[in-house]
Amino acid sequence: MSANNLFTTLEKLYKLHKSLFDLSVNKTDVIKKGDMSELDRVLKDEQKHLAAINTMEAERQRESSHYLQSRGVPVNEAPTISQCIEHGSSEERGALTHWQRKLVKIIEELRGRNELNQKLVYQSLQFVNMNLSMMQPQPDQSTYSRPNGEKKSTASRSIFDSKA
Repeated sequence: MSANNLFTTLEKLYKLHKSLFDLSVNKTDVIKKGDMSELDRVLKDEQKHLAAINTMEAERQRESSHYLQSRGVPVNEAPTISQCIEHGSSEERGALTHWQRKLVKIIEELRGRNELNQKLVYQSLQFVNMNLSMMQPQPDQSTYSRPNGEKKSTASRSIFDSKA
């Protein structure tokens, strides 16, 4: 059996990862702008990409299994590209190694971009929390109680009750 089906599947998998990476670059810009409706759209697109990647990964595993079985190799539950490289012919090894390197590189870039986006979202949340705590009045922090044991009620204070 030729590895052409496996090559085609690896190429599609790479294109999906590349498209997801491009989407994550766009997501970085959207986070910086603070456009929540656009961020929601980008997140929905990411979910679609992830579903397609999962489907294509299942296809890659099937094609890898067929490829290894055609070579007389016992197949485990999730064959890897490295296993296919080990049992391929010299020209197939070169092509499989090429696709493996491309996939590893794009996945590393995607991981780095996702870490950046996560940090940006975290900083944005910290900024929002800081602004909210500055806007809300702080209850009096007294270390004593009233002579008759009653505590002063601060639950009904609003933002307009605070001092400027």
